Amino acid sequence: MSTSLAVTALLMGLAGGPHCAAMCGAACAGISRIGRGSAQRSMWTFQAGRLAGYAVAGGLAATVVQSFAWLTTQTALLKPVWTLFHLGVLAWGLTLLLLARQPAWAQQAGLAAWAKVRPLVQRTGGVFGAGALWIFMPCGLLWSALLVASLSGGPVQGAFSMALFAAGSSLGLIAGPGLL
Repeated sequence: MSTSLAVTALLMGLAGGPHCAAMCGAACAGISRIGRGSAQRSMWTFQAGRLAGYAVAGGLAATVVQSFAWLTTQTALLKPVWTLFHLGVLAWGLTLLLLARQPAWAQQAGLAAWAKVRPLVQRTGGVFGAGALWIFMPCGLLWSALLVASLSGGPVQGAFSMALFAAGSSLGLIAGPGLL
């Protein structure tokens, strides 16, 4: 595993803590109060779900990119597709940089997913499930970390990278609501 990518993911989570607290802190605090049991236990359950969901997504992203990269080395016809994939990722990053927000379609997809998840939070295991599904939130920082994980070299490395990002960003989500 590339140590520099793992450190990058962790630092993205730590540096993004204030962003996470401002953007998702209230929602996380609300979920922890909706869940069964104490708010503190629900918050830790939610964070465990987030870590699990992020790790699975990181492993999946790394697997897809690694498989796609292997295919491009095996087939000369796919090299232009691989180049277009990189150009698409570059365009996505420039869009985030210039607009300072997600594209409208990504925002709508996240909101639609949350509308379906919210009623399930009150059920047993719902807080963990909501945390695991947090990967679908329309967040540029989160999706940028997923991009870092996808370049980490393999599924285990991608999962570890996203787990580090989740751990680093958890600090802002746990401390933020209390400080605010």
